[in-house]
Amino acid sequence: MTERILTNKKNGMAVLLVSILLYILAIAGTILSAASGHPLPMVVCIVYLCLGWLFWPGLKVLGPQEALVLTLFGNYIGTLKGEGFYFVNPFCTAVNPAAKTKLSQSGDVSGSDSGSKAIGVLFGGAAAASAKETGSKKLSLKIMTLNNSRQKINDCLGNPVEIGIAVTWKVVDTAKAVFDVDNYKEFLSLQCDSALRNIVRLYPYDVAPGVDTTGDGVADEGSLRGSSEVVAARIRDEIQAKVREAGLEILEARITYLAYASEIAAVMLQRQQASAIIDARKMIVDGAVGTVEMALARLNESGMVELDEERKAAMVSNLLVVLCGSHDAQPIVNTGSLY
Repeated sequence: MTERILTNKKNGMAVLLVSILLYILAIAGTILSAASGHPLPMVVCIVYLCLGWLFWPGLKVLGPQEALVLTLFGNYIGTLKGEGFYFVNPFCTAVNPAAKTKLSQSGDVSGSDSGSKAIGVLFGGAAAASAKETGSKKLSLKIMTLNNSRQKINDCLGNPVEIGIAVTWKVVDTAKAVFDVDNYKEFLSLQCDSALRNIVRLYPYDVAPGVDTTGDGVADEGSLRGSSEVVAARIRDEIQAKVREAGLEILEARITYLAYASEIAAVMLQRQQASAIIDARKMIVDGAVGTVEMALARLNESGMVELDEERKAAMVSNLLVVLCGSHDAQPIVNTGSLY
């Protein structure tokens, strides 16, 4: 479906003023015809008073960044875009299958409209009903943010993680959004869920050895936690490829929440703690060994004390116990001899 923009319909104010003037003339004509006894002009004026309101459903009021997709007897005739007071064929119908769909997002167009209310007040119930229908069928062209619910997905290692994303999007082709998909808001939400699952299952939560996340056959250090920008860009591209046929543009996708699932969160926390403890102990041992080597080298250089192999071993043992112990050392003074 190709979008057609109606650009020559901004004459709503002229039609409104002419219709009001004709109503005034019809009322005056009815009174004068009744007074003069001429039935034909009176009949014409009464007919117009009864049917003149048929022009008012063709009055459409749009605000900034709003659009209205119009059909006439089932045929797509065009789209009104941009703020203004329009007049179209009164038998045209506004179409928006997603008008009543509310997602966890910003920027949904409300059904109320000040201009539509004014028309309803001026011209009665039929115009008010038409204005209400028009207001509820408007498409928002503003940038909106969809915040889908968190999902539980297994990463490439099979660990369940909970992840949520926020997608910034807008409608760029109203005809495709209305006619090429059943409900473009629900379509976008489902495609976001699908793309999120497709991308997350390619990455581990944290850096893991031997994992290829790019598909080039070479292991890399990509992860959900450490490569969030890359993951978000891939999610955005995946969603855009799926919703292009719906006339939508995805501006940005961001990860808003990322954590292990509750059933393994405690175990993974213990694993991270154990890994941190091991790394810390390794650093302590490396530093202690270097300190002992430096102490023995300084003693040999100065010649202050001559140590045999057994005393060196005892000194190394004592220094390592002091330097690697998790508690403060309790010194013991030896006043005798080792032999």
